[in-house]
Amino acid sequence: MASLNKVMLIGRLTKEPEPPKVLPNSGTTVVKFRLAVGRSKKNPQTGAWDPDPNPLYITCEVFSRPDAKRNLCDVVTRYVKQGDQIFIEGRLQLDEWDDKTTGQKRSMHKIVVDSIELLGGKAGDGGSGGDDGDAGGMGGGAPPRGGGRPQQQPRGGSAPPDDDQGGPDPDIPF
Repeated sequence: MASLNKVMLIGRLTKEPEPPKVLPNSGTTVVKFRLAVGRSKKNPQTGAWDPDPNPLYITCEVFSRPDAKRNLCDVVTRYVKQGDQIFIEGRLQLDEWDDKTTGQKRSMHKIVVDSIELLGGKAGDGGSGGDDGDAGGMGGGAPPRGGGRPQQQPRGGSAPPDDDQGGPDPDIPF
């Protein structure tokens, strides 16, 4: 029997990502953050976007092994802030535990993130809401040369990818 566990979401961070934690036995780093995902609708009378009255708040975790070629934890902690819009791909996981205060069994679904694309900053932050160029699902958008936030490219734009400079950029962390 075939099975598939894949989740793709676009949402905004509800607060700053937690500081990275190193797991003691494996040396793997983990960063947790929460994502707000909704189904906004365009109001036909005003033309403005009406927010979803029932958004979802989803816990997400990003892992980076010490020997990995790309460090998603570093991308999240350095380039993703509260209110930023991101696209994530990952898998759904169920965590179960016993509540220490009541002794009851508790459970929570979360997303274990495999890739991230930075889509833009907060509304009114100067971001166009477009994608970040040629991230290609490789663990996040590359920062612009000279550091800072990723460059904003409008969706469907014909700007060439930034990789025609003839070699890797030393400022890119992955």
